[in-house]
Amino acid sequence: MKIATFNINGIKARIEALPAWLEAQSPDVAMLQEIKSVDEGFPREIFEDMGYRVETHGQKGFNGVAILSKLPLEDVTRGLQGDESDEQARYIEATVIGSTALRLCCLYLPNGNPAPGPKYDYKLAWMERLHARAKQLLAEEIAFVMAGDYNIIEQDTDAAKPELWREDALALPASRAAYRKIAALGLTNALRAKHPEAGLYSFWDYQAGAWQKNNGILIDHLLLSPQAADLLIDAGIDKDVRAGEKPSDHVPVWAQLDA
Repeated sequence: MKIATFNINGIKARIEALPAWLEAQSPDVAMLQEIKSVDEGFPREIFEDMGYRVETHGQKGFNGVAILSKLPLEDVTRGLQGDESDEQARYIEATVIGSTALRLCCLYLPNGNPAPGPKYDYKLAWMERLHARAKQLLAEEIAFVMAGDYNIIEQDTDAAKPELWREDALALPASRAAYRKIAALGLTNALRAKHPEAGLYSFWDYQAGAWQKNNGILIDHLLLSPQAADLLIDAGIDKDVRAGEKPSDHVPVWAQLDA
């Protein structure tokens, strides 16, 4: 089973690029972030015609997540538990049924800028809720993947120019600590398990020629529970997508599981 995460930065803007990537790479599951569309506005027919089941948790103009799957999806839930007042569409879960049942957790973690401030407080509180959900799933001994745009530069080697991010919410010590607290529960970063080397990026800003200069950062991850990590075969980044027509500022990151 090939599972990918991809922040598409707007389904309307990526209405040609996303199907082209799906056609070329044929992931079994694609977890999408920043669809920037209400559920009824998502062009699901395009992807259903390609053989994908479509589940969305949308929001007008902002945020929004979705799961596309060639395999059956069950028990779909929307929203990250722990704050009933949170109206931002940043989280969706479903169980995909392959040779092994696998819980998919698709997330779009808050950016948090400017920091300090209310947006940063929301980011850290959201990460604490994600930590609680991961603990719950681990206690149930469920094979799961928490994949998405984490908006965290975990370490300096995950940025081409780490000095530019010192005061950014993506790289502040508290942000990194919150991410590592989640990973320390026993989760495996699929990409890093197969590619520990520096210089791997999943985001290049549209400004200042960041793509042309390879001034990127790695902020998109698939974290695997121990049961899912045992199934890991390979992982990678579809970097060339960034050079395509009307690209997102992110590229897909994927993992291949024996599931």
